Amino acid sequence: MSATADPTAIFLSEAQELMEQLEAALLDLERSPEDRAVVDTAFRALHTIKGSGAMFGFDALARFTHLVETAFDQVRKGALSVSPALVGVTLRAADHMRGLLERPAEVDAAAGEIILAELKQTTGIATSGAASHAPAAEEAEGPATYRVRFRLPANALEMGNNPALLLDELRALGECTVAALTDPVPPLEEIEPSSCYLAWDVVLTTEQPRSAIEAVFIFVIDDMELAIERVREDPQRLGELLVERGDATPEAVNAALSRQDPVGALLVKAGDVTADRVASALAEQDHVRKVGAGAQSAAPKGADSMRVPAERLDSLMDGVGELVIAQARLKQLAGASDNLQMKSVAEEIERLAAGLRDIIMGIRMVPIGSLFGRFRRLVRDLSQDLGKDIALHTAGEETELDKTVIDRLADPIVHLIRNAADHGLEDAAERIAAGKPPQGQVRLSAVHSGSQVLITIGDDGKGLDRARIRAKAEAEGLIEPGAKLGDGELLQMIFQPGLSTAKQVTNLSGRGVGMDVVKRTIEALRGTVEIASTPGQGTEVTLRLPLTLAIIDGLLVRVGEGRYVIPLAAVEECVELSEAEDGRSKGRSILNVRGDLVPFLRLRDLFATGTPPDPYQKVVIVASGDLRVGLVVDQVIGDHQTVIKSLSKLHADVENFSGATILGDGSVALILDVARLISFGQTREDELKTA
Repeated sequence: MSATADPTAIFLSEAQELMEQLEAALLDLERSPEDRAVVDTAFRALHTIKGSGAMFGFDALARFTHLVETAFDQVRKGALSVSPALVGVTLRAADHMRGLLERPAEVDAAAGEIILAELKQTTGIATSGAASHAPAAEEAEGPATYRVRFRLPANALEMGNNPALLLDELRALGECTVAALTDPVPPLEEIEPSSCYLAWDVVLTTEQPRSAIEAVFIFVIDDMELAIERVREDPQRLGELLVERGDATPEAVNAALSRQDPVGALLVKAGDVTADRVASALAEQDHVRKVGAGAQSAAPKGADSMRVPAERLDSLMDGVGELVIAQARLKQLAGASDNLQMKSVAEEIERLAAGLRDIIMGIRMVPIGSLFGRFRRLVRDLSQDLGKDIALHTAGEETELDKTVIDRLADPIVHLIRNAADHGLEDAAERIAAGKPPQGQVRLSAVHSGSQVLITIGDDGKGLDRARIRAKAEAEGLIEPGAKLGDGELLQMIFQPGLSTAKQVTNLSGRGVGMDVVKRTIEALRGTVEIASTPGQGTEVTLRLPLTLAIIDGLLVRVGEGRYVIPLAAVEECVELSEAEDGRSKGRSILNVRGDLVPFLRLRDLFATGTPPDPYQKVVIVASGDLRVGLVVDQVIGDHQTVIKSLSKLHADVENFSGATILGDGSVALILDVARLISFGQTREDELKTA
């Protein structure tokens, strides 16, 4: 892997974030069209995409975005109001921009022209000219003098911005006087060589419009401090000029004049203004005497975060995983040794490895709100396509989840939201007839539950039709006619491939494709899918997912000669299986745990160990949702930090195991798939009940 990041890749990543910001801002404007802060956010996103796109060779993107930006610049200035039509056409423009960003060679240019024509018709303004950034009076023909004061961000040099080139572009516009402001420069021992500390005052006399000056800074304008003022053509006294520029107060100037010394020298001596600012003002004074002049600035704060490629975090997590395995080996050696110093070092390394593991896992965690934000546009489009009034409500956006998990959750949640909107929610007439408000509700929430995250997708629609599900399942041969099924098991049938209860096929759903993909994807993430539905009130699908896919806490057990790991998050308790209870349960494997009957599985029978059981077997009670099952093992060894290794493709069809881990002695222990074992245990118990 190259140590140097690809600048184009960085641009594409940042542009995707800007596109998400733009889309979110547009959806906010649809609800709050008068919110000026949201208008500014949308404009800044468009402006930055345009400037950066041109810098990295995405010329078609820059041209198209510039024309959209022109319309939003008029909104920002109050010349145009936000309307549903403007939001709609801008969202379509955003889709076109995304295409120009991701696959520029495949985008239909004619489609872009149609969008721009619609934008022109909606706004009533021309979209072929540059956005105006100044009043008409300042765009008048003839020479004018401007004061330009600017300060670049501290990281400007690192980002490839050259102040000298900016100054050269200003000089090309007309007669120019430049003065550097050095007062922001820290002492020599505090200077960072890669940081930009200087600010500049430029007095420019030009026949070009003010927008030409702003165009010089187009690629950095969002991150810098810039002030452009048109100044008087007649020369001013130095004191008046310093006051007008904001570099000195009238009181300080009057006090200096009363001492009858040169005002600049007195102000510098009194500490009211720095020498370089007086020199700059004198330079402006001289310039105005010839032709005319102007400026202002402020220091931006340094960045407190940095962008790191996800592959590097993955590599770092792999390294931490190997460290955890080595630490487990050291712990085992120390346990077998009488060397107290070795035991002390092993404990210290265990503490440090655990801390490092938690830090790295924390770095990989991102708020799930970054995923939830994508579905606002989806629900809006579904509402229009289906002709239903649908509102999306989200909760728990701050809940954090491993980035790898979040990246793979988008498609399953899209399927679930589409089904909720298409199948679950009734149209307005049906809802009113059922005593419901005409607007349908889709709920999306996330919450931590131990070492898992629960993501719920719900609606307030008509609920699942159990009779129809059973009929379709029997017709597809998935269940025997008249077979007895629990409610949960019946509802789970909707995740079977090819099963759809839709009465008609639409462009959104109805072909029986999607729900089985949802379940497979969630199970591949070591999660489970639970579903609940109340007729006439709605449906809820809950995704239970692990916080991370890399390292988990596990319970190490022995079955026969083999050792296995049970994810600790699923373990409720461990109890002993007495010989009497073992003998009583030979027919039906049921354990009485404080009055609750819990089915259990003898893992030695399931794994065909071929060895006699230990005299004192243990039962590990595991749970998933409302379901509980006991797993009979020969020995509970203890807790174990489990570095998860995926099974090879040769073992892809092996059931009951979700992965493997390496123990301290170098041997391999399989990780039990608790959800599959619970499902197997409950199914077998239901079969025995009906036998």
